[in-house]
Amino acid sequence: MRAAFALACALAAAGWWPAAGRADAVVADLSSHLVAITTGFTGASVVLFGATDGPGDVIAVVRGPDRPVTVWRKSEIAGIWANTDSMSFARVPSFYAVSASRSLGEALRPGVAALYRIGVENLKFEPLPPADPDRVAAFSQALIDTQRRAGLFSAAVGKVTFLGERLFRAALDFPANVPTGTYLVEVFLVRERDVVGGQTTPLSVSKVGVDAAVYEFALAEPAIYGLIAVVTAMMAGWLASLPFRRL
Repeated sequence: MRAAFALACALAAAGWWPAAGRADAVVADLSSHLVAITTGFTGASVVLFGATDGPGDVIAVVRGPDRPVTVWRKSEIAGIWANTDSMSFARVPSFYAVSASRSLGEALRPGVAALYRIGVENLKFEPLPPADPDRVAAFSQALIDTQRRAGLFSAAVGKVTFLGERLFRAALDFPANVPTGTYLVEVFLVRERDVVGGQTTPLSVSKVGVDAAVYEFALAEPAIYGLIAVVTAMMAGWLASLPFRRL
């Protein structure tokens, strides 16, 4: 990775870049294509770096694998808060974050941002079954708020920093509760508030080591895993009670 980045720096410093017709407008890579979740994992940061074929803004979007999500609404009934209404969505990104060299409002036209689904407000959630638009909007906003509180939807736009006119970098941060799966890192080159080039790079978030073995065993043998968990809990409780027993 360091050698590739050093080569890109040298080429840009020398003023050399392939013609637009023979190369992508933006080329990017990651310092690591794996976020390894181990015991005691507290979060991770991956560096996105790359180069463009000329001046422009760069926007990076990190999207986690889609999953179905149900959002519940609570209401007070006889002094008790309970789930009284819900809405399910078919495909919701398990993680979503944006970084940009300028604010999205300055860099992109609203229609372009909506077309490429750049920005949390431009995500489109598909309700199951179809519902009234006003009700969908209310539950969609509740979903966004919940994901933001969990740190899975970025509340603010991260920073893409340019080193000269062509080289750029950005730190992509992932919280301790980041879901596993294959992520997509989309990099857009923007000129005159329109997307003129892009590249998509995969990133894997995966459990490794003992955590991975336990996770895979729990999925493969849920009944046995549950039995072991119950027996382990009973043994731990029995052992903990021994010092307090009267002779």
